[in-house]
Amino acid sequence: MEQRFVPPSERDDRTVHDTEWARDARAAAGCAGLLQAVSLAVDAGDDGLTLTSTLLWIALSVALFVILLPDRVVAAPGRVAVRGLWTRRTVRTDRLAAVRWPTGVEQRVDLVDTDGGRARIELRVLLANPRLWLLLEDGARSSHARGTLREGAKDLDRLARRVNRHSAHSEGSLTDP
Repeated sequence: MEQRFVPPSERDDRTVHDTEWARDARAAAGCAGLLQAVSLAVDAGDDGLTLTSTLLWIALSVALFVILLPDRVVAAPGRVAVRGLWTRRTVRTDRLAAVRWPTGVEQRVDLVDTDGGRARIELRVLLANPRLWLLLEDGARSSHARGTLREGAKDLDRLARRVNRHSAHSEGSLTDP
């Protein structure tokens, strides 16, 4: 599928982006930069820098950045796209086949559509972006009504309660003195 540039004037204004992504990406870059600066300073103060040790610290810092960089989540009516550093996964929310949110420590929601598209969204992204959650939920409810959502209706309900509880708590804390 070829992608083309779409000028801002032609873009769908109902597209919702993860509002926390830029902050999280800066934090990842800051952690990687701090590791590099401290490791190079300690290495320089110890025995002096060598080309090998400098390259090693730079590679370690880049690896840390890649590990910490969060996926970017974008939603529009009927679809959710999750973009990693090297991957892009798009799921049609109006044709979902499964929604999985395991109980326990897992803090990710797995989505599978009828075309085989798969995406994984961290729960914190949905909690921080109510508009994104509403687009996802609307598509999932539409899938359930059409009968394509064969697995995960209970997980979807549980997820909706969690997001609503979090939103109510967040709004309550804004109005408290």
